[in-house]
Amino acid sequence: MSALREHIEAVPLVDHHVHGCWLAPRDRRGFENALNEANTEPLAAFDSAFDTQLGFAVRAHCAPALGLARHADADTYWAGRSAVAEPDLAHRLLSAALVSDWLVDTGFSAGVTDLDQLSALSVGRVHEVVRLESVAEEAAAAAGDYADAFDEILWRRTATAVATKSVLAYRGGFAGDLSDPTAAEVADAAARWRDEGGDRLTDRVLLRFALHRALRLGKPLQFHVGFGDRDADLHTANPVHLLDFLRLSGDIPVMLLHCYPYEREAGYLAQAFNNVYLDGGLAINYLGTRSAAFIARLLEMAPFRKILYSSDGFGPAELHYLGARLWRDGLATALQGFVEADAWSRADAMRVADLIAHGNARRVYQLG
Repeated sequence: MSALREHIEAVPLVDHHVHGCWLAPRDRRGFENALNEANTEPLAAFDSAFDTQLGFAVRAHCAPALGLARHADADTYWAGRSAVAEPDLAHRLLSAALVSDWLVDTGFSAGVTDLDQLSALSVGRVHEVVRLESVAEEAAAAAGDYADAFDEILWRRTATAVATKSVLAYRGGFAGDLSDPTAAEVADAAARWRDEGGDRLTDRVLLRFALHRALRLGKPLQFHVGFGDRDADLHTANPVHLLDFLRLSGDIPVMLLHCYPYEREAGYLAQAFNNVYLDGGLAINYLGTRSAAFIARLLEMAPFRKILYSSDGFGPAELHYLGARLWRDGLATALQGFVEADAWSRADAMRVADLIAHGNARRVYQLG
């Protein structure tokens, strides 16, 4: 192993966008469904999530962590996994990721660890990312003026949080007006939404309102971008549709999450705007061994001080671990190639690895 690869193997990570992991066991079908991001229904009876890039990556990289042979077949892997208590499995795999800080989106948390439970695993420090749409739904259920309720809830919930996050990509996408609505527009929209039950927020006025209220906090604002489940319209989740909003965002860090298949567009935006950053979380897991090419593309256009690491792990602890494992492999392959071509020095490659692994996140999120 080269000195560069050894360095990348050992570098601590800040996982700047992640969710909780399981602590309770699931049956095999539930596990396989959790290895599919895009399908919102149970997998077809003929299908298996083990026969995907992610499934192969699980067998290649997670099997040894369970004491199994690398590339153990699916049945053997499942038997070995089932023999380990879920909390022990979570501790083992999350510890192996070598993450110093987990920045947890608590907006979607059904069936996974909350902040206290994740902290109790003793696998690194835990910080909260507050989802704006969850704040809006809480405000809709509150009495009195919607805007006042939203502001009170947002300020209270973000007092100790490090960032906010929007799933606008799932609620109509980025295309269209994203300007700050007037107070009258907000009041009218809130009244309509409350009359409808105030459940899942899709009203464009209130979504816009939430984004601009988040900017006022001065904390980083994360956006889901690109690949996700089929509730998102992929063509409207292209970050170039955020151009007008970014022109209004000032110096507040805007974090473009996941990005596939729009990593090049995201890289352009990171170069064009001082406050725009990106990562390759989520996609790295689902691309499996092909994630190395994706990671190399993240390095094409974006300034290296604008790229961060995340896993976007949710549910099976394998996803939290694989995000780190595949990132280390892919980054080492890309940077080693640059060094061997004498295009980069080894010292520069190590420095860039440190920036992406933890340096950029510590600066942007002001982590101690």
